[in-house]
Amino acid sequence: MVRVKNRYLVVKFLYPSTTPSSSSKDVVPQLLQLHQPTPDAFHAGLLLRAIRDGITELFGDYGMGMASTSLKINYHSPATSTAIIRCPQAHYQMVWAALTYMTKLPKPINTPVVVQVVRVSGTIKKAEMEVIRRAKEIILRAKIEQRGGADNATGDGMVGHIVKMVERRREEQVLVRVEEGEEEDDSDE
Repeated sequence: MVRVKNRYLVVKFLYPSTTPSSSSKDVVPQLLQLHQPTPDAFHAGLLLRAIRDGITELFGDYGMGMASTSLKINYHSPATSTAIIRCPQAHYQMVWAALTYMTKLPKPINTPVVVQVVRVSGTIKKAEMEVIRRAKEIILRAKIEQRGGADNATGDGMVGHIVKMVERRREEQVLVRVEEGEEEDDSDE
């Protein structure tokens, strides 16, 4: 019996700043400028579609046929902007190339992105361990920056900025839902 061999790519999504930084208090810390949370609208299905489109663009139908045999998104976290992608062992370079050439998230979101493959693994366990290690490292760096760079009582450190960004995003989503709900109510009358 022949065993199908796979590779697991640990992928990190980085979001370059498109606006020049100012000296106001709402400036995002250096560490967070690239390591922002992924938009909630970007889910595993959109990522898979973007990878397939990229492979088709770079390698044509042949590449798509070869790479899509076991292509799957095993893990996708918008909070940490990481993903684990399963692909065939013999053709993982095609998937890697498609990710490298991705410059924007798919159409509904359309945000500039840099996709960085941080590890290629033969087992899902090692890929998961790498994701956990990287998450712990970022949390540790955030705590160190908060302790050393800002007053702990005010929460102006990196963790405070993360909390503020998440709260702003949730408020914006609630406002959008309320506006959509009001529009639906107006159309019923």
